[in-house]
Amino acid sequence: MNVTARHLCTLTGASAIVAPAIHILTDLVEWFSGGFSSTQLWINYISFIVIPFLMIGLYAVQRPNIGLLGLVGALLYGASFVYFAHTTLYAITENIADYESLWERLGTTYTVHGIMMTLGGMAFGIATYRAKVFPRWTAAMFLAGIALNISLGIVAAPDLFQTLGSAFRNMGLIAMGVYLMRGLVKEKGVT
Repeated sequence: MNVTARHLCTLTGASAIVAPAIHILTDLVEWFSGGFSSTQLWINYISFIVIPFLMIGLYAVQRPNIGLLGLVGALLYGASFVYFAHTTLYAITENIADYESLWERLGTTYTVHGIMMTLGGMAFGIATYRAKVFPRWTAAMFLAGIALNISLGIVAAPDLFQTLGSAFRNMGLIAMGVYLMRGLVKEKGVT
């Protein structure tokens, strides 16, 4: 592995650990406090702005194995988080108290980006699973979070359960980051 590829792996690995971990933390703070706080939202914003770059990095370290499906998935998933970062700023400036109130204000546009995140996440997760650059269980965990969000969204489960789906997605990304940081990814996946 050349120096540039090693730097890409290190930067992507660190991002894949830190940003999703912060997202899990802010979800827990939101849940335990019963809503949003300005500090929690600012910290959440920081994690959200990293995710688009993180997804492109995870795609890049799996090239060429991940293929076009992985690229499309990474782009859709990442682009949805550009919008979600915007919604975090919106919640701060409008003093929105909780997720339900935010969704009520943004409704259809928020839902469309949620669908985009779901479709992109499924495409990326499937492509990552097939690529075999990371252990398959990391992609399976990411996909389990997507599946949990879909199934719980259909039955309109409470936010706690949606947070559980997000946590599984994030834990899958964190595991990929750990493998990158430890240099355990299969060499053929890094070009």
